[in-house]
Amino acid sequence: MRYPNIVAIDGPAASGKTTIANQLAEKWDYLFFDTGVMYRAVTWLVLQSDISTKDEGAVSRLAQEVEIDVLPPSIEDGREYDVLADGIDVTWHIREQKVDKKVSRVSAYPEVRKALTAQQRRIGLRGKVIMVGRDIGTVVLPEADIKIFLDASVEERARRRYQQRKERGEKANYEKIYKTLQKRDKIDSTREVAPLRPADDAVIINTDNMKIADVLSAIEQIASENVKD
Repeated sequence: MRYPNIVAIDGPAASGKTTIANQLAEKWDYLFFDTGVMYRAVTWLVLQSDISTKDEGAVSRLAQEVEIDVLPPSIEDGREYDVLADGIDVTWHIREQKVDKKVSRVSAYPEVRKALTAQQRRIGLRGKVIMVGRDIGTVVLPEADIKIFLDASVEERARRRYQQRKERGEKANYEKIYKTLQKRDKIDSTREVAPLRPADDAVIINTDNMKIADVLSAIEQIASENVKD
């Protein structure tokens, strides 16, 4: 079958976006682009530079100056892609818990979003891409051929995040993860700039009781019904 040229997948943290988009991109031979890695990279650089995440001006300037690349994986260590910030491999650094706690604040700053949205659009408009984030269908690529909003309860998302960390051999505390996700959901959904919400024409899929294969099947069905001649 023919596939839509641009696919936008949005949703809250740990709703299954990354897993679904990655597998779909591999099956279709598309670029898998998790736009959240850009905000995580900026957050990690801010923390490494001893800049306060509350200093909106300094954080925004860093976001405007940094060059972020997302490339196919160069190391077989479980990564899904390489994330480079000014040439530095930050692929795993951006998944640290300290980044989890600060990324929502950083990503809420208007100038940070403006700087990174421009980079995201440039990549997305090349086509044959599945872009994942929180505002792809509403802000970054409103012209996407199909828009999916994956959702799940905070309890289920916390369980998934907890399991992921345990599988990577990391320390994990379910209650802390649960509270972090709750806080992040509130920040993401109430920020003034590009709040987390489904696009008006997005298809909402709740993944609470769905297997990965079921979600993939549902999206492929949506794709087959919306592909343009």
